[in-house]
Amino acid sequence: MAILNVGVVFGGVSPEHEVSIISSLQAAAALDRSRYRPVPIYIAKDGVWLTGERLLDIEAYKDLDRLRAEAVPVALDPRAYGALDLIETRRTGPFARLRRRRIDVMFLGLHGGAGENGGLQGLCETFNVPYTGSGILGSALGMDKALSKMLCRDRNIPVVDFAAFRESEWADHEEAWLDRCEAALGYPVVVKPARLGSSIGIAKAKDRAALDAAVEEAFRYDDKVIVEAAVQNLREINCSVLGDPNEAVASVLEEPVTGEELLTYREKYLRGGDGGAKGAPRRRGAKRAESAAGMASLDRIIPAPLPDEQTREIRDLAVRVFRLFECAGVARIDFMLDAATERVYFNEINTIPGSFSFYLWEPSGVPFDELTHRMIEIARKRHRDANGRIHTYDVNLLAEKSLSGLKGAKG
Repeated sequence: MAILNVGVVFGGVSPEHEVSIISSLQAAAALDRSRYRPVPIYIAKDGVWLTGERLLDIEAYKDLDRLRAEAVPVALDPRAYGALDLIETRRTGPFARLRRRRIDVMFLGLHGGAGENGGLQGLCETFNVPYTGSGILGSALGMDKALSKMLCRDRNIPVVDFAAFRESEWADHEEAWLDRCEAALGYPVVVKPARLGSSIGIAKAKDRAALDAAVEEAFRYDDKVIVEAAVQNLREINCSVLGDPNEAVASVLEEPVTGEELLTYREKYLRGGDGGAKGAPRRRGAKRAESAAGMASLDRIIPAPLPDEQTREIRDLAVRVFRLFECAGVARIDFMLDAATERVYFNEINTIPGSFSFYLWEPSGVPFDELTHRMIEIARKRHRDANGRIHTYDVNLLAEKSLSGLKGAKG
């Protein structure tokens, strides 16, 4: 069986740039080399696309200037419909030829921005190349926390009360919006940029002044903000789902353990004296082990200590949300549990979750190499199915005979 070239795309113009690097290099390392050859495609913070074997070494990112000098700028070349080549645009030596590599499937590992909101997915569909993860629709909806909650609420999936507004609506009407939020939601509330992940820009407000400041801070990252009623006795419970809208399975559940009121970016990624680059999830009865990075550095209890009935409820809800958003590959659905009332609320969906949620699939019986394999297989199947549909007609409307019948055409 031929080894497939897998274009691992990561980085991106996003506040979650570094998180994307960690997640994607984890996935690249996990790829079964008897089946797949990872081809790094790094999108730098200035938007330049680069490749080079050094980009697969996490240590190389400690010196970004040197790494940029060693990496090679590339361009994507759709040679024919469904055939995508990666072309180096700078020679590595005076007599070197510009290298061209065929990309068989794109493994998308960007977090936030155009890499997760459907933009890059649309590019892959335009090039007709298989790509991992959800399509344009699910990616765009999943990135918008306000639209996600509206859709779930419409399908009777419980969500907390919330308000959402744009910066143009907020400007010159701050007091009116503060009044609306106070009347509809009370205090405390949680304020978030509507289309950002990794807990960036999130704050809890317990009074009017704090709410005003939190909204202004959130607008630094996005022009749309969501304000939610805070769950007072909060337990966060997360579940990953793998598959497609036709067939999807849920992982075990996790409960993140945090020393702060909200799970922050620092809690997720910057724990420990080495910046949180190491540390595996904590499972019941197990000591913390030093292994993976990224989202796996967070302290969490796996499986989440919940009654069997409640575990089934949350796993079923996760699959419902996954199918509702027409997701594919692997996603993580985050829930909020009120420990006092036992009510469960949908919080958000991550269509490209940190570390691809491998730490939830390994205890579910799916090791990381198998997880990446299934993601690629799902991508290729979706691509085959899509190409089995009719996309064009074998008719040239611009031919001379056809033009004569077109309205307004000159005879």
